[in-house]
Amino acid sequence: MNLEPQWIVGFVDGEGCFFVGFNKQSTMKIKIQVLPEFTVVQHQRDIAVLQNLKTYFQCGVVQRNHSDRYAYRVRGHENLLKKIIPFFEKHKLKTKKRVDFEKFRDIVLLMEKKADLQFEGLEKITKIANTMNTKGVSVTSNTKWREEQIHSNKA
Repeated sequence: MNLEPQWIVGFVDGEGCFFVGFNKQSTMKIKIQVLPEFTVVQHQRDIAVLQNLKTYFQCGVVQRNHSDRYAYRVRGHENLLKKIIPFFEKHKLKTKKRVDFEKFRDIVLLMEKKADLQFEGLEKITKIANTMNTKGVSVTSNTKWREEQIHSNKA
């Protein structure tokens, strides 16, 4: 299967996710690690599409997500900066996902400047991430956890 850029855009608009996770990390100075990730999940019958995305972008992994679901994931900072972000800057998403992509891009660019290694930068990243993938719904439990972790580690 030969994937065309506009097909990828439409597919990701419907099935993709630009996500930023936060993990406790005791070995880090600020005790929190920021983990940006681009993901597309499909039923196992469509795993070939995920493999083709991996081939197209020449990065990432395809692995089992849950039961009969598989995910194409790109987590590496270098791959996000040099492959995923430039692709979606050149080939614009058409739905609200474009806004989430732009916020995702901004976070990855802040991380490139090492903002995630300073409390002020982490607060900025958290504020941006808290507005992503909400579908108009508040994400208070994650927001509260992130803010509590930052402030407890700041002291």
